[in-house]
Amino acid sequence: MNVGILSWIIDRQRTGVDNYLYGTLEEMIKQGKSENITLIHHKKNEDPVYQQCKEVLIPHFPLKLTCYMGMPYAIKKANVDVVHFPAHWHTQSTAFFLNRNVKKVLTIHDLIPLLYPDSYSSNLAKRWNTSLKLIINRVDHIIAVSKKTKEDCIKYLEIPSDNITVIPNGFSPVFQYISDKTEVKNYMKTRYGLGDYILFTGRVEARKNLTTLIKAFYELKKSGFNHKLTIIGGMGWQHEEVLDQIHKLNLQDEVIFPGYVPEEDLVKFYNAADLFIYPSLYEGFGLPPLEAMACGTPVITSNTSSLPEVVGDAGITVDPLNEDALFRAMLKVLDDENLQRKLKEKGISRSKEFSWEKTAQKTWQIYEKVFDG
Repeated sequence: MNVGILSWIIDRQRTGVDNYLYGTLEEMIKQGKSENITLIHHKKNEDPVYQQCKEVLIPHFPLKLTCYMGMPYAIKKANVDVVHFPAHWHTQSTAFFLNRNVKKVLTIHDLIPLLYPDSYSSNLAKRWNTSLKLIINRVDHIIAVSKKTKEDCIKYLEIPSDNITVIPNGFSPVFQYISDKTEVKNYMKTRYGLGDYILFTGRVEARKNLTTLIKAFYELKKSGFNHKLTIIGGMGWQHEEVLDQIHKLNLQDEVIFPGYVPEEDLVKFYNAADLFIYPSLYEGFGLPPLEAMACGTPVITSNTSSLPEVVGDAGITVDPLNEDALFRAMLKVLDDENLQRKLKEKGISRSKEFSWEKTAQKTWQIYEKVFDG
């Protein structure tokens, strides 16, 4: 069995979906599958994964036809039995119609453009939703990254349950607890000028519900806490609302945006934080709370979508739209050292249930299932 994987997304500065593919692919290579994998992408890359697997380059076509026509051509050239689409993009739709002789596996991370269309430009959300509904019956099997995503696929796309397998994400093993807190806090002070702080990681956009977090943080400051709120992530759709809220409450000096942070420093950001908070309205999986738990940082997150699946009883979940509940949860954790210790221990233990090794093994089993018909 030869498997083609669309890998162009790992050739850029990686975030959520890109990390999903890279972590899974690295583990497949470790598990001895590289000879059976062909990576399909746009241009040569020096990343080690391309040295260990076969690759096919997507040819460039004029008039913006590269994804629409170049990708089906590359899949055919790869001569694979199964092709894995690690996420859905509307530009890939033609491959589901033109590459009829290849089995297709699609990972669906969430249905945000369908359920929360205001999180994207109206044009993008419309194209995404339309193309997904067009191709969904041409997929041989779907991988959902959480039970919630599977439930949404059944409810909103009317996909039979047997056609969907839940395979949770893993996380990078670099995210782990650092016992010497003095050293890591000194590093944060010297490198980033940070003392005590609360951490959020993720794109600054409406769906992440940061305006509610800013309001709850404002109440925390009025209670006498000296913590800064540190937000690590790029600016996304409707991020202006978040910046406006910060200015409205005069928190410009209290909310810190460090910008891009390398992974080795991100581990330190998690470890040095007194609290990690993630009040997102909807997540298909929610990787940041898992990374925070692995680093032993107390986690507060939403009681919605897939987030309770990820944190289990190792984090505190609240209604993300309830500003007062968010504030009181923050106050409770920061005021109680025993609770902090319990959340640290539970979080580290909970995180061990997730790994890219498990994700890769289960994903390869899906390839084999689809190949065998």
